[in-house]
Amino acid sequence: MAMELGNHTFLWNFILQGLFNHSPLGFFLFSLVLVASATALSGNILLLLLIQADRRLHTPMYFFLSQLSIMDLTMVCTVVPKMAANFLSGHKFISWGGCGTQIFLVVMVGGAECFLLAVMAYDRYVAICHPLRYPVLMNWKACFLLAMASWAGGVADSVIDVSAVFSFPYCSSLEVDHFFCEVPAILRLSCADTSLFEDLIYACCVVMLLLPLGVIVASYARILTTVIRMPSTEGKQKAVTTCSSHLTVVGLYYGGAIFSYMQRASARTPMGDRATSIFYTLLTPMLNPLIYSLRNREVTRALKKMLRSWGV
Repeated sequence: MAMELGNHTFLWNFILQGLFNHSPLGFFLFSLVLVASATALSGNILLLLLIQADRRLHTPMYFFLSQLSIMDLTMVCTVVPKMAANFLSGHKFISWGGCGTQIFLVVMVGGAECFLLAVMAYDRYVAICHPLRYPVLMNWKACFLLAMASWAGGVADSVIDVSAVFSFPYCSSLEVDHFFCEVPAILRLSCADTSLFEDLIYACCVVMLLLPLGVIVASYARILTTVIRMPSTEGKQKAVTTCSSHLTVVGLYYGGAIFSYMQRASARTPMGDRATSIFYTLLTPMLNPLIYSLRNREVTRALKKMLRSWGV
């Protein structure tokens, strides 16, 4: 809903087109989304409980992993409930405030996760390349500050995006060709020239993706050099096992993020935006806890201990 005044539209509600139609195939795909969402929620909540319950997991690496789980939970809870409610009710409206909140939280989590993955790579670099100095360099105060800096970077990016997006006038149709409020989809509805802001978004995405990625590449280059020089085969296997889960998550996240955000506005399409959005709002949060639980002996051991305590 909107109120016309002159040539500009004052927003009351946007209309989200959604992801599926009400056909048998649409209901089936919607069911798959619900299953994936439930898996993401239960996996990340379980991982948080394991880290909290097992003292052996009270280390910097698992502290950062818990932050990653909180980010994944925030992402799923921001996007999926509104999409599901609109699909089941048949109402496609989202308020101005709801849309702004979605943009804020999605951009915040996306930016914070970029920085956090770089922090996690640095943590592994210090643990493997400077093990004797690890307790000093990665003390709890340093870990807390690094985690808060990651969140702050995401918040700063989201404040800029939300402020800019809703500073533009919107005219005629307020139908968002997406299943949630994403910045490019909203900007398509503006009757003003948004090309300068879209170029700014592109530049910011390049910086926010490539700078942390540079830290990750540099950290793992040093780790690889150190691992090659290790005389013990057992030490090499332990180092590789420790880093493999993080590298898998980095590959998933940055692969989707680079494909999604490092495209010029002219090259983006609504269909492509929806496909890549499913990847980083649902699939990545679902896969992250599975990767860390299946490929990590300490997490597996903590899970078995918890199941035994429950009599399972």
